Amino acid sequence: MPAAIGRLLLAARKREGLVYVGGCGTGWSHQESTMLRELLDELRTDKPAVSLRRKGAVFAQPLLVAELEYRAWTDDRKLRHAAFKGIREIEENSAVYEFDPQT
Repeated sequence: MPAAIGRLLLAARKREGLVYVGGCGTGWSHQESTMLRELLDELRTDKPAVSLRRKGAVFAQPLLVAELEYRAWTDDRKLRHAAFKGIREIEENSAVYEFDPQT
């Protein structure tokens, strides 16, 4: 049985690529965390989708969208107090956050 998730490292769309926007370490039960880990293990890759180095991190292909609730953005454009609400597959023309460094 795989370990549970401790923290998700998150990215948002930025033009044609992705940019790291912080992490989320709350909002799921132990059972949901274990199921999420199993799902992400199927998408495991050695190469992170964003420029990021984290000791012990397990990276996944960016094929899922996390639904989050958060309080605000920090001055360095990271999510503040992000809480996980669910996960869904990327759909054509779906509403997915687009990172805008000007806002």
